[in-house]
Amino acid sequence: MFDDVSDIIIQIRNLSKIYGDGVEIKALDAIDLDIKRGEFIAIVGPSGSGKSTLLHQIGILDTPTSGTILLKGIDITKMSDKQRSKMRNEELGFIFQYHHLLPDFNALENVMMPLLIKGTKRSKAKKMAFELLKEVGLEDRINHRTHQLSGGQNQRVAIARALVNKPSIVIGDEPTGNLDTKKSDSIYELLRRLNKEYNQTFILVTHDERMAAKTDRIIRIVDGKIAEDSKNRKDF
Repeated sequence: MFDDVSDIIIQIRNLSKIYGDGVEIKALDAIDLDIKRGEFIAIVGPSGSGKSTLLHQIGILDTPTSGTILLKGIDITKMSDKQRSKMRNEELGFIFQYHHLLPDFNALENVMMPLLIKGTKRSKAKKMAFELLKEVGLEDRINHRTHQLSGGQNQRVAIARALVNKPSIVIGDEPTGNLDTKKSDSIYELLRRLNKEYNQTFILVTHDERMAAKTDRIIRIVDGKIAEDSKNRKDF
C-alpha cells in the first residue's frame, strides 16, 4: 500500500530505462517509489546498479523508456523541453561530486548564477547569494575563485548554489565522494541541518554506507530494481 498522496512530493510508477540498440541494457526495471516532503534519503547500490540513472530521472536530466514520474502532482515525463528546464530551475537543486563551479567566477557569482538565469534582478540575486554563503560559513570567501578555495569550501559553494532558488528537492550525486572523512562529515551535517531547517527533500546517491546509515531512509538498487527500501532507526 502506498502512502497518502497528500504527503508525497515524488511519485514514481513502473519506471524503466533501457539503453542500447542491438544489445539492450535495462538500467531501471519497472520501479515504483514514493518520496515524502522533507525526507532525507540515501540511494545506494553497486556500480552499474542504476542508482545514478534513477537520480537523473528524478532530476529531469533524462527521460524514461516507460513509466511515470509525478513531481508535486505533475507528470514530468509528458513535459516539453522548455517546461522541463523551468521545473529544474524552480523546483530542483543539484549537488555533484565534482562541484562543477565556474572557474572564471568567484563564489558569490557562482551562487548568483541560477537566480540570474531565472531573471532575478542582480541586486536581489547578490543579496540572496550572500545570505546563503553566510549560512554555509563562507561569508569571508565570497570574492574567492575556485582555485583559491579548498575542496570542502568549493563543495559548500556548490551547496549554496543548489539551495539559492529555494528548491523543493535537493539532489546529490556522491556529494562527499571526493572529500576526506572529516570534510565529508562536515558536509553531511550541513546538509542535514538545512534539510531540517527548510523542510526540503534531500535525495543523495552515495557509496558511503556510513553516511547512508545516518539518513532517514535507504533505498538500495540492484540490477535496476529496488532490492531494499528501509527506514533507519536512529535519529541523527
